[in-house]
Amino acid sequence: MLKPTPTPTRELVNLDGVWRFGIDSRLGEQPWAGPLESPLEAAVPASYNDLFTDAEIRDHVGWVYYQREVRVPRGWSDERILLRFDAATHAARVYVDDELVGEHIGGYTPFDIDLTERVQAGGAFRLTVAVSGELTNETIPPGKIEVGMTGKRTQTYFHDFYNYAGLARSVWLYSVPATRIDDVTVVTGFEGTTGQVEYRVEVIGDADVRVRLTDAAGAVVAEGSGAEGTLSVADVVLWKPGSAYLYQLTVEAVRGDEVLDSYPVAVGVRTVEVRGHEFLINGEPFYFTGFGKHEDAAVRGKGHDDAYMVHDFQLMEWSGANSFRTSHYPYAEEVLDFADRHGVVVIDETAAVGLNMGVVGGMSGTPPFPTFSEQYAGAATHAAHAQHLRELIGRDKNHPSVVMWCIANEPASNEDGAREYFEPLVDLARELDPTRPLTYSLVMFATFKNDQIVDLFDVVSMNRYYGWYIATGDLKTAEMYLQGDIQGWVERTGKPIMMTEYGADTQPGLHSVWDQAWTEEYQADLLEMYHRVFDRFPQFVGEQVWNFADFATSNGIHRVDGNKKGVFTRDRKPKSAAFALRRRWRGLDGRKPGSDA
Repeated sequence: MLKPTPTPTRELVNLDGVWRFGIDSRLGEQPWAGPLESPLEAAVPASYNDLFTDAEIRDHVGWVYYQREVRVPRGWSDERILLRFDAATHAARVYVDDELVGEHIGGYTPFDIDLTERVQAGGAFRLTVAVSGELTNETIPPGKIEVGMTGKRTQTYFHDFYNYAGLARSVWLYSVPATRIDDVTVVTGFEGTTGQVEYRVEVIGDADVRVRLTDAAGAVVAEGSGAEGTLSVADVVLWKPGSAYLYQLTVEAVRGDEVLDSYPVAVGVRTVEVRGHEFLINGEPFYFTGFGKHEDAAVRGKGHDDAYMVHDFQLMEWSGANSFRTSHYPYAEEVLDFADRHGVVVIDETAAVGLNMGVVGGMSGTPPFPTFSEQYAGAATHAAHAQHLRELIGRDKNHPSVVMWCIANEPASNEDGAREYFEPLVDLARELDPTRPLTYSLVMFATFKNDQIVDLFDVVSMNRYYGWYIATGDLKTAEMYLQGDIQGWVERTGKPIMMTEYGADTQPGLHSVWDQAWTEEYQADLLEMYHRVFDRFPQFVGEQVWNFADFATSNGIHRVDGNKKGVFTRDRKPKSAAFALRRRWRGLDGRKPGSDA
């Protein structure tokens, strides 16, 4: 799906701002049939949960309603008129005046609705959007809804971050020509100093296609025609981690000399490959340093914020990080665009978090019932997961910063049924994008002895908490556990291995001369121990600390004001561990410590 972009043939209107707002339990039977009977207003983009002081709104389980008036530009009379939601968490129903015009399920991928036959250029309409934050065993991520003794519906979910809901990303009204470019796919490569840009264009309507590739200065370096082809780029400048270079592919739908539609695609020429136990970018070994992150900030929740985005990237650069994982859902497209422009490497992850009943069983890892069953992750869950994969890869396939797809976080890959669940998804992901490696993040319970799916994937990504959940406060024992764990994966797989989560909860300002959990010193010492072990294995290709910053979680008694594993506080103040990471990562330039690569 092409992101709305102003071009010579396309225009867009941003609908962000303050919308009327209400929750279903306080509105009439058909809230969309007229002005919302509510005194409340909500910001878009933002999660609604923390905007209000009313606990009933924050904990609401059900539908909420956003509403505003939209005026269509008068010059759009000969255009197709589309409405675009960058995300609605986790499901949406969209009404124009009194009519339902579209629905979408999935909280982190965009969707379009064609309004051409329902609205008029120069006219106005009432736009009402119903959004549900409910999670069930038929959604990704999954959850369940229960009715308590008071009759109140409550949401249970099996992931450790707060279930923020609402319109957390931008909303757009935009125009496109009737005959138009519908999709563009770009795959790049190079031989010596000559780059290749392979393209495939899908067009709606009767038109020819021509393409033009320009360099960063705007000079044309290659041209072509036809709906698919390959452009050669002499003296190519590669997109590299830490040194981004972007070309622009301008795709035009033409009829004779008339340009019917035009769309630009940023192109970074680079290759990604797994060879033996190495992860290669442009044929050179790459070592990941960075973080698992969250879209999370006070008040706005998961609402995208350009200021936070810029500052977070600055802090990652300051720390020496060269990468991050979009844990545990696709982030806003603006984040990937920024990563493209600044040479930051991204592991792009689906919203499939919580596919593990063993987590419910606590550290015993004993599930109350099988994860992969119709009781929990059954056929409907699998279908939702597959659709999410299609939407994620369709959205992000052209980003040079995205070097790997992570199709699940901490699934019950040690349980029976895991292979039957994941093998078709792996096949689908490889069909949708055969160019990028695949991974999944391994839960503690999934070991090199009992995991049932690792052979399907290209990179072993481990989430491990020795020294925190296991051997708490005993870093010598934790080091022995970690050493043996990694050695087991090395011997079993022969694949590249990286750590996608490791860390310790830390209360800023708490200090001790001993190995005391929750202190700033313990967090830094734990990370140092992990790094010491990583450096013993040439098969190790990366380290991404959990987490970049503290973040909100559900009301568990083991969390005080959220998850505190961030090396930065929720308001982005550094803990001692941030300085320790900076000392380790600065100057590595994507290479493993001690490596000559």
